Amino acid sequence: MWAGFVRTGLGFGGAALGLPLMLLLGGSPVYWLPIIGLHLLFFSSLTLSKSIKQVDWKYLKHSLWWIIPPTLIGVFGLLALPDKVMIIFVYSITIFYAITWIFNRKITSHRPWVDKFLLILGGYVAGTSLTGAPLMVAVYMRYVAKEYLRNTLFVLWFILVSIKMATFVALGVAIDWQLSLMLIPGAAIGHIIGLKLHEKIIQNDALFKRWVGSALLLISSFGLLKLFLS
Repeated sequence: MWAGFVRTGLGFGGAALGLPLMLLLGGSPVYWLPIIGLHLLFFSSLTLSKSIKQVDWKYLKHSLWWIIPPTLIGVFGLLALPDKVMIIFVYSITIFYAITWIFNRKITSHRPWVDKFLLILGGYVAGTSLTGAPLMVAVYMRYVAKEYLRNTLFVLWFILVSIKMATFVALGVAIDWQLSLMLIPGAAIGHIIGLKLHEKIIQNDALFKRWVGSALLLISSFGLLKLFLS
């Protein structure tokens, strides 16, 4: 429910803000990411079916040249690295996002080479853990009109997750289809609430992120402590 709400409420961050909570329950990123990916594909398809014309295809195509190669490298890194390393990576990147949100520090870019760096880094992080959204959003906000931003990002997430899921299937990664289906009703409730509150969240962006950042900092810090003590 939480991941669905964030995904439509902000337009990004469903995995970045939902994965730390899921990891507290147990399992590894390789277990949870296919479930998150299936939900994203399903719900983004529903959203885009009604607003596919509100997509900045020109900038999307341009940015994919910088995003897709590191995404593929990140996917193979996810499958090659030990689970403990990946969990530490997820919690660490989440703590970084949380601190920037708590202190209202935005990830910004003002130069073309910084744009490319953030897209490459965001693509790699998305490939490893689907948590690279804030890095890429910082660039997209410079070039995509506000009314096109959320739907353009949905198309981007759809493409990246499709690549990730295709790789999982091709390499025989176990996917818990039953749990994925069982969690859809909860995710649907969050998805609908996020759609209805999107404009209000955007108008109170700093306050919303401060509260969410505080919760994420607490959750991720506890997760790291639990991991190191185990």
